Amino acid sequence: MPVRKIVVLDGHALNPGDLSWEPLRAIGELQVFDRTPADQVVARAQDAEIVLTTRTHLPAQILRQLKKTRYVGVLFTGYDVVDVKAARELNITVTNIPTYATSSTAEFTFALLLELCHHVGVHGEATRAGEWSRSKDFSFWKTPLVELAGKTMGIIGLGRIGQRVAAIALGFEMRVIAADEVRSAVPDWPNFRWCEVDELLAQADVVSLHCPLLPQTQGIINSRSLALMKPSAFLINASRGPLVIEQDLADALNNGRLAGAAVDVLSSEPPSPDNPLLRARNCIVTPHIAWATKEARTRLLDIAIANVRAFLDGHPVNVVN
Repeated sequence: MPVRKIVVLDGHALNPGDLSWEPLRAIGELQVFDRTPADQVVARAQDAEIVLTTRTHLPAQILRQLKKTRYVGVLFTGYDVVDVKAARELNITVTNIPTYATSSTAEFTFALLLELCHHVGVHGEATRAGEWSRSKDFSFWKTPLVELAGKTMGIIGLGRIGQRVAAIALGFEMRVIAADEVRSAVPDWPNFRWCEVDELLAQADVVSLHCPLLPQTQGIINSRSLALMKPSAFLINASRGPLVIEQDLADALNNGRLAGAAVDVLSSEPPSPDNPLLRARNCIVTPHIAWATKEARTRLLDIAIANVRAFLDGHPVNVVN
């Protein structure tokens, strides 16, 4: 059997050194690049039968030049970095990793939300700076503090991650409402109901985005949808950056039309220094790390290797085209 060449175009984010590529190396001749600029993709991948990418784009014009490539593995759940239609026409199988970070992302969603509610970081830093020591009272707080019990969590996109977020919210004694084009079966939760997006926006105290990035969801949070939300509400986005029109969200926050937001994703990553959310009032921005626990990354790499093996065995799984 000929030696297969496997190229990982951007392996550093997945594995900065704390995981092992050896199980993948056992499958074929492996070359791992930390990052690949757009103008070097063809040169690096042109001899590879198997190409793995996290965020390096593979549009149609690049795929057409990869004459030997038969398989593209996306090392993420979202696969919009690959032109899947062109890949199908070129007989290139494309797979993704659908379930690796469900728990990590749901947990991180609540880390963001709890920080908006209690500002633990702000108060911890204030204490270290001596503000509590100088206080005349046994207790002080620099921001409003918010209790979640009894409030309504609105989830847009009730897939695996959305359902895990819902279960956690119910554990916090919140009511949960959800909107999704596909209303899949859910547990018989108390305090849960389906609704349409506009109703969800109007009724929720917290709106959390967990839908995929599709033409119909791009920019789903915009000036019109933000105007439907309560001024006291919070917005959480640990899904995809382009779901939000960032200037519209910044304007709503700065004008007091929304109480706060926390986002782990932006429309361009890494962001431009002038991204409006980096300076917006009561807006927490974290650097796309909800997926990045070691546990989740280990699952991701294990599933990626299993995907490659299944393809080579003639029974591909997690195929998206």
